[in-house]
Amino acid sequence: MFTGIVQHLGLVVEMAPAAAGARLLVDRAGWEHQPAPGDSIAVSGCCLTVAEAAGSRLVFDVVAATLAATTLGSLEPGDRVNLEHAVTPTTLLGGHIVQGHVEGRARVLAVAAEDPDWRVRIQPPAALFEAIIEKGSVTLDGVSLTIARVEEPWFEVALIPTTRALTTLGHAAVGAELNLETDCIARTVVTWLRQQWHRKAGGSEDR
Repeated sequence: MFTGIVQHLGLVVEMAPAAAGARLLVDRAGWEHQPAPGDSIAVSGCCLTVAEAAGSRLVFDVVAATLAATTLGSLEPGDRVNLEHAVTPTTLLGGHIVQGHVEGRARVLAVAAEDPDWRVRIQPPAALFEAIIEKGSVTLDGVSLTIARVEEPWFEVALIPTTRALTTLGHAAVGAELNLETDCIARTVVTWLRQQWHRKAGGSEDR
């Protein structure tokens, strides 16, 4: 589990095909945290397990399902990725509860860089929109953000200067795709309500 507070920008060294999908090599130079094999790291919002760690280099195995659901498959050497290590019971929860289970790719529709709050308009996959709630939380490329405005089929977030400087979102351009994870609490409530509605609509008894 993570909090969506990015701790470091890693540098993609290599993204190579592998039997099970791909192998991602990231340089974490400058990050005080020293992950070990088996540790969970959020890489631009995707929970990945460290397969190898040597010096400042981290190797991750990325399976085909993850490549299909996220933007990781499009990474190239020289790209930056947001890094966050897993939380502990004593970690400050500065963002919100993030599982690192990317649900789909969202597209950047507009970037209002001239606005004081730097609004970014996002179009999520239609199936995920019901969990997008104004003033609620959302994770984009591993960054915990508050949803500032909702007008289906899009929503907006505001990027403060710190977020723009310390994460990859500061370079998000129109047309770019971002890894999206909805708030797990909102998602659970929506899913439960939908299941209850289907049970009642189908005439089954509640348990």
